[in-house]
This record gives sequence, C-alpha cells and structure tokens, in this order.
Amino acid sequence: MMRRREFIAAVAGAAALRPLAAPAQPRRAMGRLGVLMESLASDVSWQARAAAFVQELGALNWHAGGNLHIDWRWAGGDPALFERYAAELVALGPDVILATASPSVAALRRLTNTIPIVFVVVTDPVGQGFVKSLAQPGGNITGFNNYDSPMAGKWLGMLTQIIPPVTRVAVLYNPATAPYADLYMRAIEEAAPSLAIVARAAPVNGDAEIEAVMMGLAHEERGGVLVLPEPFTSMHREAIVALAARYRLPAVYPFRFFAAAGGLMSYGIEIEDLFRRAASYVNRILKGQKPGDLPVQQPTKFELVINLKTAKGLGLTMPQALLAEADEVIE
Repeated sequence: MMRRREFIAAVAGAAALRPLAAPAQPRRAMGRLGVLMESLASDVSWQARAAAFVQELGALNWHAGGNLHIDWRWAGGDPALFERYAAELVALGPDVILATASPSVAALRRLTNTIPIVFVVVTDPVGQGFVKSLAQPGGNITGFNNYDSPMAGKWLGMLTQIIPPVTRVAVLYNPATAPYADLYMRAIEEAAPSLAIVARAAPVNGDAEIEAVMMGLAHEERGGVLVLPEPFTSMHREAIVALAARYRLPAVYPFRFFAAAGGLMSYGIEIEDLFRRAASYVNRILKGQKPGDLPVQQPTKFELVINLKTAKGLGLTMPQALLAEADEVIE
C-alpha cells in the first residue's frame, strides 16, 4: 500500500533515475552531482525518495539533463559496493556528492576531503567523525541527521501497548552497517526499565542469523523485536518481516516501508522529507557555499504506521489510543 504522494514521486522519477555506469566524461558547462544510494535501484521506496530529491532540485532551478548532470550509484547495502562506487564518483570530480547512510559517507570520507558531501539518513555524524559538531561541521561534509533520542522510548512503548504486551525485546542490527548501534542501545537500555522491558542487542550478519534470533525469541514469554534503522535491515526487510510472521513475534520497525511490506508497525522519520531538505543544501553548495559552514540539520517530521492485517494475523489487539496516534493504518 503506497500513499498517493509516494506513488507520484516514484512514477515521476522512475525513468530518470536508472543507475549510470558510464565512464568519466569531460567536465561540461553545468553543475555535476554524484549520488551514492544505500539501496538497490529496483527498490520502489528508495526510487520515490530519489525522485523527491530531483523534484526539489527542479524547484530550485537545477534540472537533471539541463544545467545539472547527475551520476547515480546504488550500493544495495553491500559494503564492497559502497567502496567501489565511492571511488567511481570521486574519480568523476563532481561539484558535490549526496550520500545516503553511514557506509556511503565513511567510504567517501576516506577518499576525499575536498569534494563537498551532503548526507542523509545518517546517525551520530559527530560520533562517527564525519563532522566536528552539528552547529559547525567544518571540513567538506554536512547533512541531515536521522537520530532522535526519544524514538527509543517510543519504539519500546509501542510494544508495551499492544495486547498482550511485550516484555522481552531483541534489538536487531548488523554491526558492519550500523557502527552507531551503541548510541541506540544506550537510549533503549535507559528507557527499558520504566516500561518493565528487558532489552538486549541482537547483532546479525545474514538471514540465517536473523532466523536464529527469531527462533530463540519464539521460545520466550512475550518476546518481541525492535529493528534499528540501518542499510542491512532495510535491505533485508522482507526476510525480517517474513520471519517475524513465521515465529509470530510482534515487531516495531524504523521506517514506513517495513509496515508496507507486512511489518506490524513502524515509527520513525519521514525519509522523503530529508531528501527534499537535502536538495536545498546541494543548491547552496552549487552556488558557492562551503559545506563546513552549513549546520547539520535534525529530523523534524515523523510518522507512525500500523498494519492491522498483520496484527490480526498475530492475534494481537491494537489499542484505540495507539491507533488514534497513527498517521496511517494499513487494513
């Protein structure tokens, strides 16, 4: 189920956003933008976000194929491809690079300290060493943070509101693509006692390990899953959602596309909003501003999505108070 604005954005951008594999071209009399996306080019949800970014650039009078050349790369959550495509984009010598997720920024940072980089969907850019501070990034990197500490309590609270409530939570993530997981775990562990929840980290590296976590939880009383926002879990969302259903486990996810794929409920930032806002920074850099002078921005729009069909399949009751809070209910 896709909301109308996402559908329009996806359709509008689909033809223009195919991944480019062409060799480096001579610099032309136009702006040049590189984009390193964390997902696959075939992922409709991420195509919609890319389309929103391009649409916003157009509103700022930067037109792909007109006065702006865009080189797209889609890493599909693969650590090796993040490195490879980062090197390709840097070699093209763009005026600015848009980078999604921490692995993209980390790969680019190792290769250049001069090409401006605007990031989106990145957690703890200060702790990861991408910027000196949120207010004054310095260097060649700035962008849009996706971390908001109250989210940890919100995620756990949602799991305690369902009937029957969850009391034991496994926090799912891949350490290779979520180097910032400790930040989330600290916030989760601080929020858990007041909600009578026992939370534990559940690092995984593949579908077999995801299933092992789910199988173990299925033998515990009132077990549930919390999925962290990071490239691996996003790329493996179909497997995670399917395994949660197989082992009849309530789960809360960080992005809407998990709930749209059959996940029980999601709460997190509106990613499309970050992409639109990122276009404004790309515009300012193309016009001569330095990324180090542009403060890192915090998320401002959040969305709660509940999949009632999944709830019924799991035999869960969703309280009216939680349903009333939802931005979208999938039936």
